[in-house]
Amino acid sequence: MRVAARSSAPELSESSPAIAVITRRADFLAANRGLRIARAGFVLLANPNQGHGIRYGVTVTKKIGNAVVRNRMKRRFRELLRAALPERGLPDHDHVLIGREGGIERDFATMAAELSAALTRAAAGEGDKPRKRRSPQGKGRGGQPGAGKPPEHKPPEHKTPEQKTGANSAHDPRGAG
Repeated sequence: MRVAARSSAPELSESSPAIAVITRRADFLAANRGLRIARAGFVLLANPNQGHGIRYGVTVTKKIGNAVVRNRMKRRFRELLRAALPERGLPDHDHVLIGREGGIERDFATMAAELSAALTRAAAGEGDKPRKRRSPQGKGRGGQPGAGKPPEHKPPEHKTPEQKTGANSAHDPRGAG
């Protein structure tokens, strides 16, 4: 006789909404257009999803660490979301957690409290200020004129045979003479 393994995920009652996982890239990109709430260990994105229920996704880039570190962070994020979203998740919204560099060392209880506060802010519609976009081509960056422009093409200079050999130079290091 087999005994079913116990899950650490919270039990969902009949009244609690079903929670799905975001798998399509287009849904992750769409979430980027919604509210953005940054915390020390993660960034929460929340975006309405036209009646698809509560959904979540997790993304951790390679700059955070190697595969072991990234997978550990993703497991922690999934557990945080499974515990918080049934009670505090926004209905008919996509919730995406983006890992930040300090997230792997942060205490789990601290991150749970930060996620709870971030979901409260998202429910109130209080996102952080939008990120600064890259400047359009040709406007430059940081007040540096021309920093955003492609390099100008200069035609090669043509030298005479004397200029190429340096025969006219008084300070010839080869000791010509």
